[in-house]
Amino acid sequence: MRQRFLPHPLLSLVLVIVWLMLVNKITSGNILLGVILGILIPKITAPYWPGSPTIKSFPRVIEYCFVVLWDIVVANFQVAAIILFKRNADIHSRWVCVPIELTSPEAITVLAGTITMTPGTVSSMLAADSSSILVHCLHSDDPEAIRDDIKHRYERRLKEIFE
Repeated sequence: MRQRFLPHPLLSLVLVIVWLMLVNKITSGNILLGVILGILIPKITAPYWPGSPTIKSFPRVIEYCFVVLWDIVVANFQVAAIILFKRNADIHSRWVCVPIELTSPEAITVLAGTITMTPGTVSSMLAADSSSILVHCLHSDDPEAIRDDIKHRYERRLKEIFE
């Protein structure tokens, strides 16, 4: 019964909170509209959700979030230093092909999103057979180090979380 009424309760809650943050005013009308949106949007999109991903270790999820947040902070300073102190001729942009062993679509999506969220790198293409991901780096003298860093810091943890 709950599954038919609220197919994705966490999404419903997030939608209500985001709506209230967007309107920036908590009134009974805004709460009611947020609840209506929080119920309707998940019901309308439910056919497009094949299933919930299986998360093997919740503590690993928390660890992964802290690693990513730390990497984002550090990368912000690195990118700022590159932009402020390097001449254009000294910036070595690179394309790096990162072979991946992940098989879960959710894990691959999180990996690609993590790479893109980290300043200085963008995941641009996934191979048709999902065996590798193409990453653009703002500056790197050693593309193999970038590849190894992505595999060690992100892919290894995602394998522990999803597979």
